[in-house]
This record gives sequence, C-alpha cells and structure tokens, in this order.
Amino acid sequence: MKIAIIGVGNLGYSIAIGILDRKKEIELKSLFLTKRNITSLENLDKLSAVKLTTDNKRAVKYSDVIIVAVLPSQLKKVLEEIKEEINPKKHTVISVATGRKIKDIEKALGTDIPIIRAMPNTAISVGESMTCLSANKNGNKSIDKAKVIFNALGQTLCIDEKHMQAATVICASGIAFWMRLIRATTQGAVQLGFHSEEAQQLSMQTCLGAAKLLIDSQSHPEQEIDKVTTPSGCTIEGLNEMEHNGLSSSLIQGLVASYQKINEI
Repeated sequence: MKIAIIGVGNLGYSIAIGILDRKKEIELKSLFLTKRNITSLENLDKLSAVKLTTDNKRAVKYSDVIIVAVLPSQLKKVLEEIKEEINPKKHTVISVATGRKIKDIEKALGTDIPIIRAMPNTAISVGESMTCLSANKNGNKSIDKAKVIFNALGQTLCIDEKHMQAATVICASGIAFWMRLIRATTQGAVQLGFHSEEAQQLSMQTCLGAAKLLIDSQSHPEQEIDKVTTPSGCTIEGLNEMEHNGLSSSLIQGLVASYQKINEI
C-alpha cells in the first residue's frame, strides 16, 4: 500500500508512527509525509519507506491512499490544492479532520471519489486506537483499505456518519477524559501515601486491567464491580461516596457538553 499523510501535526504524526510500527501488516510500500516545515520530521527521514515533502501534490501523485490530517479550517484549501491529482480509479481519500462531513469533501473533490471519514485517537501511535469509519457510496467499496490500516493500529467500527460527532467525543476527546481520571486516581494514591511515580504506575495498570477484563470476558462493568464489592466493604463505601458526589452524572454531563460544543464548531 502506498500511503500519503497530508498535514503531519500531532494526529498525523501519531498515525505515521503507528503505520511504521506495523508496516508489515499493512504491506506498506511507501509513506509520504507532508508538512509546511518538515524539519520536525527529520527523525523519520532515515527510514526506507518514508518520504518527506512540502509538496502535497507530489505526495498524492505517488500514493494510492491519501490520509488528510489537516486542521478543519485548512481542509477546503488543501482539497482544492490536490484536486487535480486525485484519480477516482486510483485514489482513496481518508479524512480525519474533526467535524468535516463527507458531503463537504465531495463538494471539493466530486462524488465519484472514494471518500472515507475516520476518527481515530492519539492512542493510534501505540496501536490501541478506537477508530470509527464512515464512507460515501464509492468509499464503501474501498472501506477494507481503511480497515487494514486502522485495524493494524487498534480497532475499527463502521458507523453511520450521523453518529460521527458523538464518536469523536467518546473516542477522541475520550482520551483526555480517561487521562484526567487516571490523574485523579494518581493524586488520590499520593494522598494515601504513595510516591508520585508509584501512584501513577498503580493507576495506569489498574485502568488497563479493568479495560482488559471487559474486553476478554465480554462482560458488563457492573458484573466486574460485583466481584470486588462485599457487604459493608471498602469498595462499595468508596463507590457510593463517588456517586453521592456525582461521578457518573459529571462524566455524562461532560460528554454531553463536549458533544454540544463540537456541533457548534
């Protein structure tokens, strides 16, 4: 697969690192990376498959899968720039621009182009992204290309585009929400007597273990909670205190507020 990432900012860089780490699974032949200032990418220039350029058209010309990772405000300009190089028989365009709909991309490139809208998160750099995918009619024919790439970098879920904003909140913004929960647990552990490094290790591994329990067992969170709560025990005492102070309510309200905001952008 010949891939180009147009606009290698934080997310684009994470995608690039993930692709390079799993280039055998993806069967990567070449990876073009574009940025206005490529000096920050020079550490990747020594890798055989990587080609750095400031020329978006050149990257498109020599690639088959185009991952557009620019800021939403830059998307229209970049699509107009590369439009002449896009061939519907050759190229599949994958956009990871937050909040930009498939119809916006079709307006710039045409409805005959296979277009896929993807929303990964920054855990893609360590191969653990939850990436949601939507596509136009022609994009559905090429959806397997996107699945090959993003399944090698975590997990994918194909959804109706009307749910993409919500998926952005749960999966992309969700990374920040989980980080805040881990930080809070770490701070609590410090208050209970652990050094900060120990506290963070305890918090991170416990969070990882909780998620893996659910993934491997396919059980409901409450089933796993029941296994560690005993009558008049410390776990239920802590859980009830958190709920009295609005833990679940605050999380849900935060998700809803984030969703409302993304629909305003």
